[in-house]
Amino acid sequence: MRIAVDVMGGDQGCGVVIKGACKALETDQRISALFLVGNRADIHAVLPKGGFRDHRMRVIHASEVLTMEDKPVAAVRRKRDASVVRAMELVKDGKADAVISLGNTGGIFAAATFRLGRIDGVDRGGIATLIPTPHHHFVLMDAGANVECRPENLAQFAVMGSIYAREILGCPTPRVGVLSNGTEDTKGNELSLQAFKLCKALDLNFIGNVEGHNLFENDVDVVVCDGFVGNIVLKTCESLARAMFGMLKRELTANPQRQLGALLAKSAFRSIKRRMDPEVYGGAPLLGFNGVVLKAHASATERAIANAITVTANNLEHHVNQIIASEIARANKQLASFVTATGEVPTL
Repeated sequence: MRIAVDVMGGDQGCGVVIKGACKALETDQRISALFLVGNRADIHAVLPKGGFRDHRMRVIHASEVLTMEDKPVAAVRRKRDASVVRAMELVKDGKADAVISLGNTGGIFAAATFRLGRIDGVDRGGIATLIPTPHHHFVLMDAGANVECRPENLAQFAVMGSIYAREILGCPTPRVGVLSNGTEDTKGNELSLQAFKLCKALDLNFIGNVEGHNLFENDVDVVVCDGFVGNIVLKTCESLARAMFGMLKRELTANPQRQLGALLAKSAFRSIKRRMDPEVYGGAPLLGFNGVVLKAHASATERAIANAITVTANNLEHHVNQIIASEIARANKQLASFVTATGEVPTL
């Protein structure tokens, strides 16, 4: 397995990324090559005097960086020597199998689209984010890549999200639901209503519509929506989690009696924190492209980077992209048969 890591997009500099990469190489012998893509001078400046200890690690020079202020599509076309673009080209040229980047999400998505291209039959790639619940994790797809979607896009998100839940989370038959404002078949806007019909025609464990309160009640494994709604759901969940921990901390330290209670419940709080720890998975995969792509958080620690590399290796080991190609081809045939049989052509 050969993985290219864009080391230039993080908030804490490339040193943290390199430390995370070294940590991953120490524990994962599946990786045959790990390319550090970025400014050579910056990379060598943070290395110990002896340089790399692992022969699998190599530097690929890139003189430019996509910043958070860059407009993704224009920047990818203009900054041809940007680190994320160079990382994608390693996959395109067959020198690497996967890309990890901490940079601009839109830039990563644009670079994957223009440099790697989509898997045959996939109309749009999407971001699959894992969200913890009291019982398990569910896959939210799309979590922000596509603000405007067509019904067939959501149907393909359902297929790709189901594959990811099955192969990476170990759900034998993932329960797939379309996010709506009610569980009844007639609830929702035109996009969700038509996506409901298409998902129902596919070979999925489709449970119908799900609404907000279903997400954390062990009712669904894959939640399908457009990127506009998905990004709002994701950021609301993240903000609520921070607010809840903040309120707990304030209330549990309000007086000595509560502090004692907090001390007694310390192990329980640690368990909850571990379960909600986003660093466990290291980031969110971009599904649907000709190459495994994972977006790590810009503020990722070395532990998060190490875990991102491990998760990426798991994706490669489970042949997620090959399975997507096969199942999307079958799904597209089922959708064509549905249109032929019903005469319904979902459009917005």
